[in-house]
Amino acid sequence: MKEENLDKIFEKTRPYFDLEEPRAGHKARFIEKLNTAEAEPKKGISWWKPLSMAASILLVIGLFLGPGLRNEMEKERIADISPEISNSQFYFANIIEQQVAQLEREKSPETSKIIEDALRQLTILETDYKKLEQDLLNGGDTNFILRAMIQNFQTRIDLMQDVLAQIETIKTLKNNRNENNIT
Repeated sequence: MKEENLDKIFEKTRPYFDLEEPRAGHKARFIEKLNTAEAEPKKGISWWKPLSMAASILLVIGLFLGPGLRNEMEKERIADISPEISNSQFYFANIIEQQVAQLEREKSPETSKIIEDALRQLTILETDYKKLEQDLLNGGDTNFILRAMIQNFQTRIDLMQDVLAQIETIKTLKNNRNENNIT
């Protein structure tokens, strides 16, 4: 039914749309252009699209790998400035990583606030450490910066040990309360 209505509408409005006819020989010119387009040899392969795709892929790879490569280059430069700090960094980072894992294992409703606060403090100390690395790379007072970097690691380790001691105290108090409630 709708098709019939559309057909009727088009029949009624056709005189308003079909006001002009194509120029004489339109069909012949169209066929001639079509034949010449088929007869012409195709142009060489356009390298624009493949090159732009390759460039896009390289750009994406660069965006993902760039920061990692930059960090590796910075670590190498720091190792060139002070091989001791590079070794210390590896040693302290492993200790801190182990303590963070231990903190995560100790997480409970009673200790979650302390652990979250400690992790926030660690993030702040890590940010400070990265600033110290940049200062070292920018040519600051090497001895002073190296001492500050080691102090930063020591502060992080002390923080973790304090938090773990507080968690042990909380666990002991909880066990004592449970024992008192049982007897």
